[in-house]
Amino acid sequence: MLFSPSPPRRRLQLRFSERRLALMIGDALAVVLAVLIALWVWSRVADYAFTLDFLLPQASWFFLLATLWFVLASANGYYDLALATRRMASIQRLLVITLQLLVVYLIVFFLSDRNALPRLFILYYGVASFLLLALSRVLNPVLVGWASAPRRLLIVGTDDNARIIIQAVQRFAYGAYTISGLIGTEAEVGGEIEGVPIIGTARDLMNFVNRDNIRELVMTTTQHSGEMFQAIMDAYERGVTLTPMPLLYERITERVPIENVGDDWMIVLPIGERPSYDIYPVLKRLIDLLVSIVGLFVLGLSLPLIALLIRLDSPGTIFYRQTRVGRNGRHFKIVKFRSMVMDAERHTGAVFAQQNDPRVTRFGRIMRKTRLDELPQFWNIFKGEMSLIGPRPERPEHVSRLQAKIPFYRTRLLVRPGVTGWAQVRYRYGADDQDALIKLQYDLYYIRHQSLLLDVNILLRTIGQVLRLSGQ
Repeated sequence: MLFSPSPPRRRLQLRFSERRLALMIGDALAVVLAVLIALWVWSRVADYAFTLDFLLPQASWFFLLATLWFVLASANGYYDLALATRRMASIQRLLVITLQLLVVYLIVFFLSDRNALPRLFILYYGVASFLLLALSRVLNPVLVGWASAPRRLLIVGTDDNARIIIQAVQRFAYGAYTISGLIGTEAEVGGEIEGVPIIGTARDLMNFVNRDNIRELVMTTTQHSGEMFQAIMDAYERGVTLTPMPLLYERITERVPIENVGDDWMIVLPIGERPSYDIYPVLKRLIDLLVSIVGLFVLGLSLPLIALLIRLDSPGTIFYRQTRVGRNGRHFKIVKFRSMVMDAERHTGAVFAQQNDPRVTRFGRIMRKTRLDELPQFWNIFKGEMSLIGPRPERPEHVSRLQAKIPFYRTRLLVRPGVTGWAQVRYRYGADDQDALIKLQYDLYYIRHQSLLLDVNILLRTIGQVLRLSGQ
């Protein structure tokens, strides 16, 4: 629940990341048990003795299917806690993942020797894993609540940031946190913000910390009176975690609230000394080069067919070149397969593409759904103008306008733009300046947390979108 006025039972209050880890552990156990059940059914149908001699040669299935499960689950965002708390939505997503697993197995099966893989084993596993994973998600002690309680928060401050963080908790972390109330001024006590009451002042803070077993104070500002600062320090000395509002917002939404940071802007920018031994940029560029070489090879093989279909669908060029803004504001020409009619902006000038844009051709719509129109960008990656993962490059006209309108917009130019990025896998297609603001929040989160693990996460989610044909 979001707001709880009653004192809680003393149960373990897991952090956001710990709750996600608990879900993953439950799923891992379900997958292992499903493999065991599938092997047992296989042995019964084939009239084999279900003994250790039978199991040992099949041990690789435990590793292979567990790995495939977590790859597909990551690609489909199955461990987003906002999804995990909606059980029917989780079951629907689980069904999609299970069907994808069966498709992957069938492709491998038909490409392998006839006797290399068991025929019905994966079907047994698919049924068993779906039932057990659904049961794990429905009965997981972290979600049900008998093993842990929502982490209890007290919000210090009553400004607009308090409203923003309450809305974020309700939308993205419902069930993971409970807000006991807000601490404000004497005149504000008795009021409420987004349904959460203002329950006291600095003098009352420690009373509520002790009564409600508060584990975290969320501060909407760093500007406090001497009395409030002393109360916050008293809580800190008792082991209560102190969290600035922008950091909690970032933790639960995985984006940076750039329009709400105020004087705390330094905590949301990627400021800090870079280690001289950081190998990540070198590995990222090396991976980009290897992927671009493979991508250009695939482009060469598919070019004749794609070019023919583009020309049959609408008159005009095969490729589409457009000026975009890259790292440190440098301009470059992006290359894509043409998916719109020729001279699509003749009467409108530079505008964002819209969902179901009438300028998109019939084959262009297919290319956008499957991301085939992005294939020529491997040439941009090879030249170093782009990366596989990064913020999408925008046109100079949009960058100039948005830089003047949105705080920190130029921050996204600190890194190479990418074919796909955190904003692309976490948010819908951007069609206006408000969408550009939200996508910037995701881009800034990526810039602050760049790592190979995050890049792999983005790549897997992109593959999931391609499999679901959710491109625009």
